[in-house]
Amino acid sequence: MATMLDEGSASDADLVGLAREGDRQAFGELVERHYDFIHRVAWRWCGNSTDAEDIAQEVCVRLGKAIRTFKGEGAFTTWLYAMTLNAARDMRRKTVREALKAEAFGVHALISGEIAPVPDSAAERLWAAVRQLPDKQRDAVLLVYGEGLSHSAAADVMACAETTVSWHVHEAKKRLKVLMRHAGEE
Repeated sequence: MATMLDEGSASDADLVGLAREGDRQAFGELVERHYDFIHRVAWRWCGNSTDAEDIAQEVCVRLGKAIRTFKGEGAFTTWLYAMTLNAARDMRRKTVREALKAEAFGVHALISGEIAPVPDSAAERLWAAVRQLPDKQRDAVLLVYGEGLSHSAAADVMACAETTVSWHVHEAKKRLKVLMRHAGEE
């Protein structure tokens, strides 16, 4: 196995197997191989590169703790999608809690850049609107349109039926149409 790591030809399954046994080099290879993927998914979910970086780092920490529990029943990337979306949701909940605490104590703005930049392209305005959708609709849109997954693959990530993903996408399209109309887009 060591020669496979040196040549860079180890599959995800091989690396996961080694990492589960405590091989740090294999774990490092997995993280390096999938970090951009994790960051991209996180960025699409939150729309902020700083938060996306925090989410990606959190996923890497969680991955280190959870790699032993990966059973290999599905694709490793499917597991990473789910882990990344969970970390993004956790970060949002934490951010909301902190904002409520700050408001309760009379703080009017958070130092960490609460003011979002004004999107300057139609695509950025659309993704900003996507981020306003309810979690499951946002996740479905992100996975299907942002990541190019089929409804079936998105259903695997979201742990629901394919028809449920289709429904979430349908509902998201209706909401996005209203949101974009209110924003002056069509």
